[in-house]
Amino acid sequence: MFVVKRSLYNPIISPTIDHPWESFAAFNWCPIQDKNKFHCVYRAMSEMKYIKGHELRLSTIGYGVSKDGHWYEPRKPLITPKYEWEKYGCEDPRVTKIDDTYYIFYTALGTFPFSAEGIRIAVAMTKDFETITERHLVTPFNAKAMALFPEKINGKYVALLAAHTDMPPVKIALAEFDTIDQIWSTAYWDKWHNEIESHRMIVRRKDSDQVEIGAVPLKTKDGWLVIYSHIQNYFSDNKIFGIEALLLDLKDPKKIIARTDSPLLIPEETYEEFGQIPNVIFPSGATIKGNELYIYYGATDTTCCRADVNLEALLKSMKKEPVVTRYKKNPILEPIKEHAWENKAVFNPTAVEIGGKIHIIYRAMGDDDTSVLGYACSKDGMKITERVDHPIYVPRESFEKKTHPGNSGCEDPRITQIDDMLYMFYTAYDGTHSPAVAATSISTADFLKKNWNWSWPAIITPATVDDKDSCLFPEKIGDNYLVFHRTHEHICLDPIKSLDFDTNKIDTFTPIIGPRRGMWDGRKVGIASVPIKTTKGWLLLYHGVSEEGIYRVGALLLDLHDPMIVLARTTDYIFAPETDYEKNGIIPNVVFPCGSTVNGKKLFIYYGGADKVVGVATANIDEIVDALTFN
Repeated sequence: MFVVKRSLYNPIISPTIDHPWESFAAFNWCPIQDKNKFHCVYRAMSEMKYIKGHELRLSTIGYGVSKDGHWYEPRKPLITPKYEWEKYGCEDPRVTKIDDTYYIFYTALGTFPFSAEGIRIAVAMTKDFETITERHLVTPFNAKAMALFPEKINGKYVALLAAHTDMPPVKIALAEFDTIDQIWSTAYWDKWHNEIESHRMIVRRKDSDQVEIGAVPLKTKDGWLVIYSHIQNYFSDNKIFGIEALLLDLKDPKKIIARTDSPLLIPEETYEEFGQIPNVIFPSGATIKGNELYIYYGATDTTCCRADVNLEALLKSMKKEPVVTRYKKNPILEPIKEHAWENKAVFNPTAVEIGGKIHIIYRAMGDDDTSVLGYACSKDGMKITERVDHPIYVPRESFEKKTHPGNSGCEDPRITQIDDMLYMFYTAYDGTHSPAVAATSISTADFLKKNWNWSWPAIITPATVDDKDSCLFPEKIGDNYLVFHRTHEHICLDPIKSLDFDTNKIDTFTPIIGPRRGMWDGRKVGIASVPIKTTKGWLLLYHGVSEEGIYRVGALLLDLHDPMIVLARTTDYIFAPETDYEKNGIIPNVVFPCGSTVNGKKLFIYYGGADKVVGVATANIDEIVDALTFN
């Protein structure tokens, strides 16, 4: 579990009209920290120029220096075309320091119009970023990116490179050199290229994807960390540019030992969505400072940006170290074949702690596919100590009564306690009209006595809008109560003036988060359980659905005084289907919480597994909140 946060200084480097050589764009940068300074090289692009009979925007390699990592001045051209093999531009540098020399690998453009045979890798060397001491063409074949490891491995210099980038699919491969000058040896590369399949690493997840070398590998205690570009749906008009990570074995860097399975970043901010090439982010550098990883990337082929992540948290996530612990005796509730109303499925439970017990209200279905609500309780939060043999809530109004065969009823309850009342919001569905949010209430006293005299339900969202995944916010904010609900695949938070649901309705839709295209929550999102108040903000668990239909769980931190403000959102998920009872059921690959409680630092999460059973898992609430609030 980790959170990626964009720098508040973004974009850090932008094109400037005062520098003709970078007046159109400045992007794809690679800073390197040396003592108390950050040196950075980046791709700079001019306005239209006339070069050797052709009109084009010329790319060169710029240089800047910074003491704080945010302000890079002065900036100057460092590498400009000099030889025939780079006469139409120098692009996308990556810099590595070995001994007292900086090796800057870049893309050299030798033909125009640009073509695969004229796009190759070159290297320039400097000791001080003032004078380029040597410059060589590296690959005799089409290749675009190369990153040299910052130290020898098994006595050899090692590099990652992307071969045949412009003749996809690209081949990510490893090259090893006995000496530095072997890097630009044509004889070496001819032999290497003839054996390319033996050097290749399988990085793409799907044949429809494209990958590209990103940053220079960084050494960590767990392996070589490689930040790279992963482009989903590359061969379609629905490309999704993302930044991902690999972990390579320290002694055998061709071996991938861990990886992210969803992007760390996708284009979301305005400067990532609008520019020279819209909706493009491209990683080109990374550094480690203390326990923070800085990821450097180009946005829309226009500007230089940075994002930060806690390194230890990222590595734990990549190694699949669990955030939650499932109860060993899960499922805690299963269908009972003798009960016609719950003989098919029991799932999606809410939970509330009252009087030293955890009270669980769960969705149940029988063979007629009508959803009703059942009751169980636990003294320790895990082992069920009581379960009633009849539903405690059934469809009563026309908006939740079955209109024809199929699913209908009262679905996915969530209970909020305010003073001496319990307010239950649920999804009401008649099988014909759009699902809507219904509200009801019961006194705590009646609830504990099992006098199930719930108030008459009322629809609180517009009947024509598909709306669900709702709960009442636990506290009044200003003059209003607040209601979470899900419409247009977004989590919304909107005011309601009073708890008289017959007269007060939700008539606005204010999204606080939406799906992140191409990520684990890329199709839709909705709340999980009622938010929990902590000293650092309101913790809200939410479910996210991927394009493949997998339901997972993430977390948000909302401002204590204005919960419309999202302070942080987990980049990866904290909980995903893993066990048989979560992967196989009525709907496969689903973990769907509707309830949670806290005992000390232990967070209890009550969830439906595969729309068939009820499980419980625990997590350290401080660990989740700390991850959401890292600086």
